[in-house]
Amino acid sequence: MKAMIFAAGRGERMRPLTDSCPKPLLKVRGRPLITYHVINLVRAGIKDIVINHSHLGHMIEEELGDGSRYGARIVYSHEPTPLETAGGIANALHLLGDEPFLAVSGDIYAPYFDFEQVLDALPDNDAVGRPIPVDKRDIAWLYLTPNPWHNPDGDFGLTMYTLSNEGSPKWNFAGIGVYRPEMFDGIKAGEFLKFGPLMRKFIDEKRVGGEIYDGEWVNVGTMRQLEELNAPYTATASARAKP
Repeated sequence: MKAMIFAAGRGERMRPLTDSCPKPLLKVRGRPLITYHVINLVRAGIKDIVINHSHLGHMIEEELGDGSRYGARIVYSHEPTPLETAGGIANALHLLGDEPFLAVSGDIYAPYFDFEQVLDALPDNDAVGRPIPVDKRDIAWLYLTPNPWHNPDGDFGLTMYTLSNEGSPKWNFAGIGVYRPEMFDGIKAGEFLKFGPLMRKFIDEKRVGGEIYDGEWVNVGTMRQLEELNAPYTATASARAKP
C-alpha cells in the first residue's frame, strides 16, 4: 500500500509562523509534525509515500528529501495553487497507482497511531474469502475520533462500521483514511475540488466504512495548541483541550 500525506495547506490560523514555515514542518517536541507520519508509516511497512505541497513546498522537500534516511521512498506532487483535498488526490493519482491507498493530513499530531491497521481496511473478499461484488465494496474507510473542542458536533455517524451523514451521535473525522482510486474517477488533474461533498455522496450510497480511534490525536490549528503540545509533559493538553 502507498500513502499520501497532505501538506499543501497555507495554515492561515498559524500565522505568522506559517509565513516562513509550512505548517507540517512546525515542530512538536523537537520533531516536525509530518516526520511523525513518515516514521510511523515506515514502521508499519508503508514505505512508498507521496506528499503534495504548495506554500513553501521546497522546504518540505529539503527537510525530507527522498525519504531514504527514514527508510521511505518519497515523491512529491507540487500544486502551484492548492487544489483542496479531493483535487490534490486526483492530481497525484498517477503516483498512487491502482490499489487502495492511505491518505493522512500532514498537520495532525497522532504519534501513536498504528498505520499497520490500515493495510486490510478495504478488502476485495469477505471474511470467508468470497469476492465482494465491485458495487458492494466499500470505496473508503475513515478513522474517527471523539469530538474535539473545535468540532463539537462531529462530522459523521457510525453504525456497525458504516458511516452516515445523519443521526446521532456524530464523530470527528481524524484526517486519516483509506481510499480506492476509482473514488476520484472523473476528476481532472489540476482541478480544484473539496473533499466533503464527494465523501458525503458515497456515504449516502452506503459505501464508506470506518472505525473509532481513541488514542492521542490533535489537529494542530492554533498557536495555543502548539504551545500546549510543546509544554512540559505533565502540562500537555489532550486532544479535547480548550483553545
